[in-house]
Amino acid sequence: MSTSLPAYNRGVVRPVVCLQTGWGLIKNQYWLFLGITLVGVLIGSLGPMALLLGPMMCGIYLCLFAHFRGQPVTFELLFKGFDYFVQGLIATLIQVIPISLLLLPIYAIFFIRFMGLMSAPRVRTRGAPVDPSEMYSMFLAMGGMVLVVIFISTLVGAFFIFTYPLIVDRKLKALDAVRTSFKAVMANLGGVLGLMGLNMVLGVIGLIFCYVGAILLMPVSFAGWAVAYRQVFPEQS
Repeated sequence: MSTSLPAYNRGVVRPVVCLQTGWGLIKNQYWLFLGITLVGVLIGSLGPMALLLGPMMCGIYLCLFAHFRGQPVTFELLFKGFDYFVQGLIATLIQVIPISLLLLPIYAIFFIRFMGLMSAPRVRTRGAPVDPSEMYSMFLAMGGMVLVVIFISTLVGAFFIFTYPLIVDRKLKALDAVRTSFKAVMANLGGVLGLMGLNMVLGVIGLIFCYVGAILLMPVSFAGWAVAYRQVFPEQS
């Protein structure tokens, strides 16, 4: 028996409007949401294979959606995300495992090449230094490969962007949430990529200020994504 997936709007995500609206919705409780997102991201990054990331992301969106509905938000609501631990974990693994498998051969190539350069001087002339140009070319190639992986990971991550909100808002199973997120993003691809790009630019600007700016931006970024989600999946009556 097939599950009926939620309907979604097409071509409705407006990046600048999402961030402006998100900021307008949380600014009266900005410091609370800064604490919620900061703690959620920190805890989510602790476990191996992003074990805690799913429930923490679910908890952050629970807080945002409750606030959008005019309901009181407390810090404890963040940890209600653990009510969705299994589905959040499955959704995270679906996203993380392919990216990890993509990274493994790159690290292996770098390690083999690095060890080869370190042992080569002993073969040629005992104690001879490594040619700096060889090291430079190796790190340049490694940097290029890492940038490619970051680009691919970001692009893949864009299709998962509505997964956690769908788990908490529509109570979908992980696989259904991933499928629905993919289809909804495809129907709003320009807006989603635009919002992602805008957040990245603002994040880079924030990093210039010793990471403080990027941290202060986090609740606005999450609120912007929550607004984008609500544009695509309107509140159910």
